Parts: sequence; structure tokens; C-alpha cells
Amino acid sequence: MTDTPADDLKPSFRGDVTVELVKHTASDADVLFAARVSTIGEQSLDEMGKDPERSKGLINYLMRDRHGSPFEHNSMTFFISAPIFVFREFMRHRVGWSYNEESGRYRELHPVFYVPDESRKLVQEGRPGKYVFVEGTQAQQELVGRVMEDSYREAYESYQEMLAAGVAREVARAVLPVGLFSSMYATCNARSLMHFLGLRTQHELAKVPSFPQREIEMVGEKMETEWAKLMPLTYAAFNANGRVAP
Repeated sequence: MTDTPADDLKPSFRGDVTVELVKHTASDADVLFAARVSTIGEQSLDEMGKDPERSKGLINYLMRDRHGSPFEHNSMTFFISAPIFVFREFMRHRVGWSYNEESGRYRELHPVFYVPDESRKLVQEGRPGKYVFVEGTQAQQELVGRVMEDSYREAYESYQEMLAAGVAREVARAVLPVGLFSSMYATCNARSLMHFLGLRTQHELAKVPSFPQREIEMVGEKMETEWAKLMPLTYAAFNANGRVAP
């Protein structure tokens, strides 16, 4: 087991998530050359050097009539730091996605834990399938923070105790909670990202309502911001057509 600086072993708590676009090959032109091969064959290669703005009507048509495959010829890789329970929800999205997450078998996990900040609604009202979340009281907010932090500290102390006794990392990690922060690379294309956003974000333009857990929505919002810069015409068509993936 490698030595870890003492400062890294002191539990820290955060209520945000981090999303970084680390590489991409994604533009609106990618949609156009892929779509036009069906009618003009090899001449579609000429679309790579043309201004996509002149063909925004075609992008909107493809989105509206749900011709989805032209939106797959691009790639975006994000580096995401979020609580483990967010990644467990992420893994429900399998088509058009690739994941690699840090491993508790091969490295000592750092004590960074999720505690919701005051913007996170804490109280669920209503029955399953028809409920809303509302603001918690100050007492509930304080309770959540105190109980979570105490639980995290105790769990991480148990983890460290087992590691110090020579227990394998893959065994000792079993005591750590899903509120522990992890990190992963997630690679997708625009079509798979649109499907993700349709399910994992709430938006006033969405034709089909969605009720995501707030923490994965926070990740989705940051990914959406990056994607909108890369493919503005595709993004506009997505919103104009009810945020339904083609």
C-alpha cells in the first residue's frame, strides 16, 4: 500500500459535482455529412468544409422526424467527479456510452463525501409516482449535515483501521458509503447524451416530464452546457422539438 499524505486522510465534505469535457470530436457538421450520404454518396464529404448554419433546417428535420443515426457520428469524453450513488444511476444508460471509473481494489480511496447544501430539497411529499420534493427546515438541514458527517467519519476510520491491519483494499472498501466521491470517464455521442438529458434533467421545454434525482441532474446540467457549445444547431433543434432524443 502506498503512503498517502496525512491531509488527504482527513474527511472533507462537498455538495457539488464536477464535470470536465476532456476531449471531443463533435460538431453540427458531423450530423450533416452523415445524413447526406444517403442521397449524394461520396459527395457528402464536401459537407465537412461547409458552414453548418446553411443546413440548420436539415438538422431540425432530422430531429423532428426522429432520424437518429446521423447524431451518432461524434464523440465527447467527460471526466466526472460525483458521489458513487450518482454513478450507479449512470450505469442504467448503456447504449452509446462507455465508462471507466476509479477502482477501490487498486487504490486507497480518499475521504471526500457528499453532504447536500441548502439548495437541495430534502422532504418528499405525495405517493410513489406522484410526489414532489419541498424545502426542508433549518433543523432538518442541520440534522442531515451532522448525521452524514458523523457516519462518514466513522466509516472511513473503520476503513483505515482495516487497511492498517493489512486487510486488502477490495475487502476494506465494503464499509464505505455510496456518498463517497468517485471519478470516472464517460464517453458518449450526441444521440446518447440527448436520451440521457431527456431522462435526467427537468426542463420547461420537455414534452415528456422527467423526475430525476437532483444529484444526477446536476451532472446532466453541466454536461449539457458543454455539449451546447460544441453543437449549437443540434442543441437548438433538441430544445425546439421537445427535448426528445431522435
